[in-house]
Amino acid sequence: MSKIVDAAAAVASIPDGSSVGCVGVIGWVTPDALLKALGDRFRKEASPRNLTFYFPVGTGDAQGIKGMDHVAQEGLMKRIVGGSYINPVDPVTGKRPELMRLIRENKIEAYSWPIGATMHWLREVARRSPGYMTRIGLDTYIDPKHGGGRFTELAKDDLVKRVEFDGNPYLFYPAWKLDTVFICASSSDEYGNLSFENDALVSSNIALALAAKGSGGRVIAQVRRQVAHAARPASEVRIPGMFVDAVVVDPEMMMTTDVKYDPAFFGGSRKPLSQLPPIPMSADKVVAMRAAKEVRKRELSIFGFGAAADIPLVMAEQGKFIDGGLQDYWFTTEHGSYGGIVMSGWQFSANLNPDAILDGAYQFDAIDGGLCEFAALAFAQFDEKGTVNVRGSAWRIPEQGGSSTSLKTRSGWYSPERSRPAGLRSNSMAASCALSRKARCASSSPASSTSPIRLHPAFFAARPPRLSPNVRCSMSRQRG
Repeated sequence: MSKIVDAAAAVASIPDGSSVGCVGVIGWVTPDALLKALGDRFRKEASPRNLTFYFPVGTGDAQGIKGMDHVAQEGLMKRIVGGSYINPVDPVTGKRPELMRLIRENKIEAYSWPIGATMHWLREVARRSPGYMTRIGLDTYIDPKHGGGRFTELAKDDLVKRVEFDGNPYLFYPAWKLDTVFICASSSDEYGNLSFENDALVSSNIALALAAKGSGGRVIAQVRRQVAHAARPASEVRIPGMFVDAVVVDPEMMMTTDVKYDPAFFGGSRKPLSQLPPIPMSADKVVAMRAAKEVRKRELSIFGFGAAADIPLVMAEQGKFIDGGLQDYWFTTEHGSYGGIVMSGWQFSANLNPDAILDGAYQFDAIDGGLCEFAALAFAQFDEKGTVNVRGSAWRIPEQGGSSTSLKTRSGWYSPERSRPAGLRSNSMAASCALSRKARCASSSPASSTSPIRLHPAFFAARPPRLSPNVRCSMSRQRG
């Protein structure tokens, strides 16, 4: 029997009180038709009610690809656990996402976990273990000592516990079931065999599917096209059809924000770097130009969302990649695209002209293993001790994303310090950058206009012995 159905039919059997997981990285690999269908069903039927949503990464742009905002409805959403959140101003309506309103007004139970934890936790659900245990995040916002990742007063449950094992403290994320998951792929046959040949990212797709099956749950996939059975080599099929319960075909789905379809993001074609638009001169660009001096050849460098993502684009403008020079620079993000150019803005996460694409959980294995020897990360504030506040103000950027995990390098994990400026509403803390002879971190930082801490907007970079621990340049705009 064919598993191809329409979106309304795919979500029709989701019951009250169940849990729903969903893939997506901003606009990338976002099953927007499925999220919309579920939101539409609630508006029409007032059902299902009181769902728990699990988003390993912030999903959608809350504009043309609404993502999480489709299901941000009182009564439908009871709880959300997210690895990151997006909070832009819609240029058409002038409003911020509805999900942010629900969080600000304490209408839902909202939690934020580091993206590394949201990825690796899925493995533990899939194999029916008690949960995920890690030292990453100790003494930061996710530590129960400092809020346990709660973002609203309604968030009462302890979803993260601080435990001791073999005499050392750890954070423990107990496993719970995922009843339904929404995933997104390029192609499916009638039996639900899924491939990602035209996707720029794989992200949490595989981990979500296995977690749902390990929970006895359902897997619903959105794809761009239906293909004939056996039309693809078996090696291209990444998720077997026996793990997929329903498939929705949406040939009009966007690749990501402002990009309908561009093979250069998955290696289907190569775009000349001369076609990259220049970055306008600004304080951000000055910071990126300074940070670019710290990037070394043949050293795996990871770049975070925000101003830090401008660094490879500035290097391209400087001509460092001509005559095959790009192959000497090894670039990635926390989302698994390797090689090519890290993009900024809404196109961040996937690289242009990549050489390889790793799935989300495996990417955080690489990060946790210290394979990224250089990290350039954006943040909102830091103080003279290097203590970092990633998100700025509670109402603008309520997240940590991959920052705490990305600061692990080959020479070891550098424990983040707590950062909670007085007066900020939520208990969000972020990773600070500690350094050793083998570890380097460059971070670009827009200042928060709402925080009582009045630091100059700054760039912090250190690589002993060549640089002072604090090199500061001015910076202007807040992203997000």
